[in-house]
Amino acid sequence: MKPLQAADIRGNWATLLLPINDDDSINYNKLSEEIDFLIRMRVDGIYSNGTAGEFYNQTEEEFDTVSNILADKCKNAGLPFQIGACHTSPVMARERVKRAAALQPGAIQVILPDWSAPAMREVIYYLQVLTEIAAPVGLVLYNPPHAKKRLTPEEFYQLKEAGINLVGCKTVGGDAAWYTAMKKWAPEISIFVPGHHLATGISLGAHGAYSNVACLHPAAAQQWYELMLTDLPRALNIEKWIQLFMSQYIQPFISIHGYSNQAADKLLAAIGGWSHVGTRLRWPYKGIDEGEVTKLQAIAHEMMSEFFLLHAEAPALQEINKKQTD
Repeated sequence: MKPLQAADIRGNWATLLLPINDDDSINYNKLSEEIDFLIRMRVDGIYSNGTAGEFYNQTEEEFDTVSNILADKCKNAGLPFQIGACHTSPVMARERVKRAAALQPGAIQVILPDWSAPAMREVIYYLQVLTEIAAPVGLVLYNPPHAKKRLTPEEFYQLKEAGINLVGCKTVGGDAAWYTAMKKWAPEISIFVPGHHLATGISLGAHGAYSNVACLHPAAAQQWYELMLTDLPRALNIEKWIQLFMSQYIQPFISIHGYSNQAADKLLAAIGGWSHVGTRLRWPYKGIDEGEVTKLQAIAHEMMSEFFLLHAEAPALQEINKKQTD
């Protein structure tokens, strides 16, 4: 597909969750079904091998298989896609970027080296090499709160000044002053923030989310994003209830019980009931017991009733329901 520019990277992008069999192998049939479903939901785009896609725990052969399945399906459907070529090893990340670029995604997501925190001159050198390998495809920098090196708005400016083809970033966001600084120093970069903060982010200058809310329900998340463009006050009210559910019922699994963010993402998908990925993570990480799902489904649908009702408004679901009725 044609490389995406920053202005093209907008909205609700859904992550691929990795279906894991009982023997710890990847269930590629379920992965294919998951992609088909996301395409039918008409999300703004799909990306592979983020944290929820367990990029850190795949062989290179598995990485290539996942990337190829996504590329083939999205190209056939005409849906924008990005490939996460992340790796904690710079050498392995470089090779993943090379192979990902050959599949012609809209953009390639990368992280910074993460064993030792790189100095800014090393960050620039690293991303310059990846830019050359990925060309003409642009890079999206995934710079989460737990990264060893977290970039400031001024440092994003340094990357662009160094000639790095950075078309987007995924960050935790910030307050109004942070958004003002990003507009000043990095106006040509698409800013993506966590899904449950998206309405607030849009109000301050964000452009979209690689979304944990899309894990909960991709069609409802898509309709919620589109609502932000036409009725932001209503969208902000829905966000209030999403954040309340997350803080009361999902965050404790991470902060109190020690589960990972990717475990929470898979739990959200199970609560949403749209996928057959399950909550299992690949060894040695533990997923959240599926016994939690039924209890949390009832709470989620009560607390976030307006969010879940949005999916009934999705044109894709209306078409599917009509076909099932006919």
